[in-house]
Amino acid sequence: MSEIRVDSLSNESNTGGPVLSGITTFSGQQYFIPPKGTTAERPSDCPPGSIRFNTDTAHLEYWQGTVWLEFEASSEELGDQNNTNSSGGTGHRALFGGGYTPSEVDTIDYISISTLGNAQDFGNLTDARNFTASAASSTRGLIAGGGDPSYDNNIDFVTIPSTGNATDFGDLLRARRGISGASSNERAIWFSGTTTPGNDPTNDIEYVTIASTGNSVDFGNLIANRAWSAACSSSVRGIVAGGRIGSSSLINSIEFITISSTGNALDFGDLSDEIGFFSACSNATRGIFGGGYTPSRINAIDFITTATTGNAQDFGDLTVARGENGAAASSTRGVWAGGNAPPNFQDVIDYIEILTTGNAIDFGNLSVTRGGLSGCSNGHGGL
Repeated sequence: MSEIRVDSLSNESNTGGPVLSGITTFSGQQYFIPPKGTTAERPSDCPPGSIRFNTDTAHLEYWQGTVWLEFEASSEELGDQNNTNSSGGTGHRALFGGGYTPSEVDTIDYISISTLGNAQDFGNLTDARNFTASAASSTRGLIAGGGDPSYDNNIDFVTIPSTGNATDFGDLLRARRGISGASSNERAIWFSGTTTPGNDPTNDIEYVTIASTGNSVDFGNLIANRAWSAACSSSVRGIVAGGRIGSSSLINSIEFITISSTGNALDFGDLSDEIGFFSACSNATRGIFGGGYTPSRINAIDFITTATTGNAQDFGDLTVARGENGAAASSTRGVWAGGNAPPNFQDVIDYIEILTTGNAIDFGNLSVTRGGLSGCSNGHGGL
C-alpha cells in the first residue's frame, strides 16, 4: 500500500484541496477536521453532499443541493446514549396528544422527526381532553390540563422511546385549558390558560420536575393574562407568545422566563400579528410559531432568536392555514400537526428546516383527524 505524508495538499490552482476520486479511506485512530465557519459564511456553490462544521450551532451539516441541513444522529447512531428502551434507540420522536373531532379524544400519535411519513399510534391519555399543553425531557413526555369538556388539572406522562398508555404524574395548581408548555431537560413549565368556560385568562406560571412525579409548584406570573398562547424554549429560557386576553381580544406580546429559576416573566418583544390558538417549537437557538387565528385562520410562520430579545420575523407559511394545531421539533426540524380550519378538522403534518427560512413541506398525516391537540419531542431546543 502506498503512503504519502505531507502537511497540506492543494489543487493545481491553489484555490482549494485536491479532488480525490475512487474509494478513499482515512485510517488511524485520531480524527478528521472538516471545513468550518459560521452560518453567514455558508457557501452555496458546492455540490450536494458537501460537509462542513457550523461554528454557530456546533453541529456538522451537509449541503442537500438547495439548503444546508444538520446531521441528526439517532440514538442508535450514538450508541443509544440518550433515548433507550428494551428494543434499542428510537431517535428523535414527536408526540401529539389529545384533541377533539369535535368529541374529545385520548389519542397519542408519534412520528420519527427525521423520517417523512404518517403518524403511528402510541397509546392513550388517562382521559379524553382537548387544548392540553405538552412538554418533554429527553426521555419523558408530559401532557397537562385541557377540557373534557369540564376543565382538567391532570398531568399525564409517557416514556417517549417506548409506546403505551399515559400514567398519572400529578396535578396542576388549578384546572384549566388553553394552556401552553415549555421545558428544559429538568423542568416542565406550564403557562396561563383559562379556568372557566367564560374564557377568562390567567397569568399563572407553574413548574414540575420532569424526572419525578407530583403536583406542580408556583413559579411566578406573566405580565399579561392570556390563554391559547404558544410556548417554546431553549435550555435556558421559556418563551410564551400571543393568545387570547378576553372573550375575543388577541395579543401579540412575547414574554420569557429563566427556566432554572423562579419569578415573574419579562418582556421579550412582539409577534408579527395578534394571534391565538397556535403552537410553537424550537431548537437550541430559534423559536418558531406557526398558524393560529387573527381571528381569521392563518398559515404564517414567525421566528425569534431565543437568546436575544426583540420582535419576531417572518419565516414562511404552513401548507394549510389553520389554528388549534400542535408542534414539536428536533435540533433541525420543526413539525406542525392537525388543527382546525373551520368547518374542517385537519390531519396534515408539515415541517420546516429550523435554521433556514421558507414555506413548510408536507410530512404526512395524523392517525386521527383533529384539532386542539398539543405536541412535544425528545429532541427540542430546551434539551
